[in-house]
Amino acid sequence: MTTLPRQGTPWPELQQEMQGAAKDDVDWRNGRVPMFIHYAGDDVLDVAKQAYLMYFSENGLGLRAFRSLARFESEVVQMGLGLLHGGAAAKGAMTTGGTESIFLAVKAARDLAHARDPRPGRAQIVLARSAHPAFDKAAHFMGLDTVRTPLQADYRADPAAMAAAITPQTVMIVGSVPAYPHGVIDPIGELAALAQSRGLWMHVDACVGGYFAPFARQLGAVVPDWDFALPGVTSISADLHKYGYAAKGASTLFFRDAESFAGMGWSFDNWPRGQYFTHTLVGTRAGGAIAAAWAVMKYLGEEGYLRVTERVLATRQALQQGAAALGLPTLGDPQLSILAYGCPDHDVPAVSRAMTARGWVMGHVTEPPGIHHMLNLTHEPVVGRYLADLSDALQGARLDGGAGRSTLEARY
Repeated sequence: MTTLPRQGTPWPELQQEMQGAAKDDVDWRNGRVPMFIHYAGDDVLDVAKQAYLMYFSENGLGLRAFRSLARFESEVVQMGLGLLHGGAAAKGAMTTGGTESIFLAVKAARDLAHARDPRPGRAQIVLARSAHPAFDKAAHFMGLDTVRTPLQADYRADPAAMAAAITPQTVMIVGSVPAYPHGVIDPIGELAALAQSRGLWMHVDACVGGYFAPFARQLGAVVPDWDFALPGVTSISADLHKYGYAAKGASTLFFRDAESFAGMGWSFDNWPRGQYFTHTLVGTRAGGAIAAAWAVMKYLGEEGYLRVTERVLATRQALQQGAAALGLPTLGDPQLSILAYGCPDHDVPAVSRAMTARGWVMGHVTEPPGIHHMLNLTHEPVVGRYLADLSDALQGARLDGGAGRSTLEARY
């Protein structure tokens, strides 16, 4: 058991120990990790680090004291709304991550539905099978039910199935840009029209695509309207620490108007300290995360985001083509930064084990069995090596005769 040392340890010794502790970590800089990391170059990483350190001790809970953080957050939100066609009434705030953004969107939808038409029984969220588990987590903590509906053959959400699942208890429907398992974009236009016709809250989970899809579309990717350009969209979650390339601990949650935004916050005054209010689930927020997000967005600008997005798209296309040439076609038609590929003719778990033995961390999908990637610039220079190892792994699996087939475990 580790106990607090009686005397402190000098920093050089701790630094050396920490460096040693990392020796068994996977080498993400050389593209060995298919998720968790979002890298746009050492220059962007350095901007994020330096900005974070400048505001390392400041607290995003105290915006009255730290007016610079209030300015940074306001400008980050304004820049995000500009990308997502937010109108003059649109509002938003920063959160610590996609799970918090989703949690608060669910809270806001629940509260508004109850205020407008309180009904007995548990409120309900209708979402596709491919939607992120954070919605179920939010529902669990807030006493809601989730109804997950089957996917279409192309792995996108099925609007007809979702329409059939709506009941008087439904307070929200969800679409993803993209859905994490297969990287495909749900038919947001149809879902938004459905929500509008039924008077329901429509949330777009763009935690992955929010700061990627606008630039991919400018570069020619097939990305139909999906944001506030559609009248039926009520709220959007978009992570800055993914394809905004900010320091971790930064996401954004946007709302079409002030009425929907009001449900994001929480206030309390029944204690000796007086009024307490936050727009977020957490109280204290790392000032560094807010500052780093602002600095990275200003540093990259539209041109920088387009430049990085173009390289990530090219990497995805190269990986798709190479895997397909090896008999592992892409599942669905991803247009952004995520793809999954697989084939029932191959023992995907055996291939994955062989790739792991070659030093690659593997991401998986289970329906159908496949290999999953969420790409960034660390993957760009290693596509050739990855595909060569994948070819060898496939050959080894064939020689193995498919022995030892196993079930893949999905990791989110």
